[in-house]
Amino acid sequence: MSIINISYVEITTFFLVGMPGLEYAHIWISIPIGSMYLSAILGNCTILFVIKTEPSLHEPMYYFLSMLAMSDMGLSFSSLPTMGRIFLFDAPEISANACFAQEFFIHGCTAAESSVLLIMSFDRFLAIHSPLRYSSILTPVRVAKIGIVLFLKSILLVLPFPFTLRSLKYCNKSQLSHSYCLHQDVMKLACSDNRIDVIYGFFGALCLMVDFMLIAVSYILILKIVLGIASQKEQLKALNTCVSHICAVIIFYLPIINLAIVHRFAQHVSPLFNVLMANVLLLVPPMMNPIVYCVKTRQIRVRVLAKLCQKQI
Repeated sequence: MSIINISYVEITTFFLVGMPGLEYAHIWISIPIGSMYLSAILGNCTILFVIKTEPSLHEPMYYFLSMLAMSDMGLSFSSLPTMGRIFLFDAPEISANACFAQEFFIHGCTAAESSVLLIMSFDRFLAIHSPLRYSSILTPVRVAKIGIVLFLKSILLVLPFPFTLRSLKYCNKSQLSHSYCLHQDVMKLACSDNRIDVIYGFFGALCLMVDFMLIAVSYILILKIVLGIASQKEQLKALNTCVSHICAVIIFYLPIINLAIVHRFAQHVSPLFNVLMANVLLLVPPMMNPIVYCVKTRQIRVRVLAKLCQKQI
């Protein structure tokens, strides 16, 4: 008598989630989510356009801001297809290969944004520490080289993710816990040994935390320099140049830290809260960064308003 092994069925399609318990309202939830995507894309396109067309903004700080805007747009476009399918068409399924590709781009853009925020903190330190040598140190050529290095570092950091995930076997379980694919979410569904993914995933998260720690060190050094300035007016002026970047750092890292805590410690947290935190991670930073820089950076605000006035005329 032949014995057929039916202990598992290999999974080739995963299923994402929208808002658990609110499936009936997905079409209405798509309105604010779509508005956030539209705001993020238009805001970052505006930043890129203004910096490109205004010669007075062709400085290192604004070149790095352009890199931040491109990272934000990458995050938005990486998650937009699955979020749109779920909330507009109630189509949560995604093929395994598409899922691996999406998590590669999401993690790659996240790593790129973290690296850009780190370099921007060094930029602020250099501007305050050596204002007279600032432009001679950060020449356009050096800024371009830094951008290329950041891009390659981000790609190489996450390049193993899709390959290690594809090497795993997925049996019986196919339900993911977010509206898009994340490495730590997909690897939990594997029925084969995923120790390599766990270790390398921890290494990737550690790289983000190292970036955050180096940013903190940069601001400790900045604060030390500022406190050494005799004039209180000059102290406030120096710190004011860092406000936009500090806001961007908080907006980016706070959801990441919260999501990591939820994944690690809050095992019995509401699935809805889990999904909301994950969506905040990809929706809020790309939407808020252009707003923060337009509001808090006078040069950007003036140029954007000037462009808008020209359009109206």
